[in-house]
Amino acid sequence: MSYRPQLSSASAVLTREVEVLDERGRASVIAIPAERPLTVYVDKRELVTLMTLGGAPEALTLGYLRNQRLVTALEDIVSVQVDWDVDAVAVTTRNGIASLAERTSKQVVTTGCGQGSVFGGLMDDVDRIALPPNARLAQSTLYRIVDAVRIQQSIYKQAGSVHGCALFSASGEMLSFVEDVGRHNAVDAIAGQMWLDGTEGADKVFYTTGRLTSEMVIKGAQMGIPFLLSRSGTTQMGHMVAERIGMTLLARCTGKHFLLLTGQERLVYEPGTADVLRYA
Repeated sequence: MSYRPQLSSASAVLTREVEVLDERGRASVIAIPAERPLTVYVDKRELVTLMTLGGAPEALTLGYLRNQRLVTALEDIVSVQVDWDVDAVAVTTRNGIASLAERTSKQVVTTGCGQGSVFGGLMDDVDRIALPPNARLAQSTLYRIVDAVRIQQSIYKQAGSVHGCALFSASGEMLSFVEDVGRHNAVDAIAGQMWLDGTEGADKVFYTTGRLTSEMVIKGAQMGIPFLLSRSGTTQMGHMVAERIGMTLLARCTGKHFLLLTGQERLVYEPGTADVLRYA
């Protein structure tokens, strides 16, 4: 059995009900996302405060540490313990994190919601990332993925104001779906779960409702995933990084429409597929 650190199980309530008045003064009750702070402590040193729904705080913490390149091996982490009474998570490592103060002294706040940030040089290690050149995604599978997200029961449909990310197999099977107040948190939570489960990304497809920024592309690449899909658009730097590392980037994925931006060789077009009825 693969190694897993000691983990709490501290999933929080994802929505709360509030009373509102409409434009005619009529009262009603609606659900809103239950955003809350989660301060990350590594070996008793305060690192960062993440704003999160709290649905998968342990996986979020692990994915954050992995995607910030602060921890490279799961075996280096002894435990991850979340305590919502103090809105904090305590991470204990086996041997500490070398030069933690120096490595976290330069913070880059990234575009978008959810307080996205990275430590150190944004492009560090990007050129060493190798994505599988022979991975392929059929056009019909792309449509299956988009439709699966469309019919997925979600906090967004209930309360709005959140981003969602999903991990799919190459055949279009949804393997994981996470929502949070920021797309950065959602992708980190999936990265953390992949880490815990020993899931490789080479034959996977990643979907996000948010923009394809440079940070999102880099995080997807660090997870080893060759395909990154979004119902939104991309940024110039996100496009540049995807071209540089050879990632297949697809934006504006809604219904039968999509824009294939980079890595065109991996998408298998199927004549007539865009004209057939949508999946039930």
